[in-house]
Amino acid sequence: MSEPTIHPPAVRRAGFLVAAEGVLGLIGAAVFVVRGLAGADQHVVSGYGNAIWLVLVCGAVLAGGWALITGRRWGRGIGVFANLLLLGIAWYVFESGQLQYAIVVALVALVTLGLLFSPSAVHWVSKRD
Repeated sequence: MSEPTIHPPAVRRAGFLVAAEGVLGLIGAAVFVVRGLAGADQHVVSGYGNAIWLVLVCGAVLAGGWALITGRRWGRGIGVFANLLLLGIAWYVFESGQLQYAIVVALVALVTLGLLFSPSAVHWVSKRD
């Protein structure tokens, strides 16, 4: 594992946002499990399968956020990828008629991407130690 380095505040802020996204996904996984245990219909959509997928993906996103918070460069790739996916999710939510949620998801993704592509973050990630 790479050593933590001195990193700009923009990277740390992005790390907190990415970590929050991971935590929210893990909460979603818990909701799927609780619904499954409560007897929700599993014929069309497997709540347990969705929960497993969310634990894997959002666990990685949470780890990427932690990496950014602690100054590890490898977390940036996870954060960028996750937030690009969130822009697509925001579009899907918009198309489904939920404008207020789409705006929130898109804004969080855009702010996070802005922090991860800020000049100080790009300089930090491109430095060789």
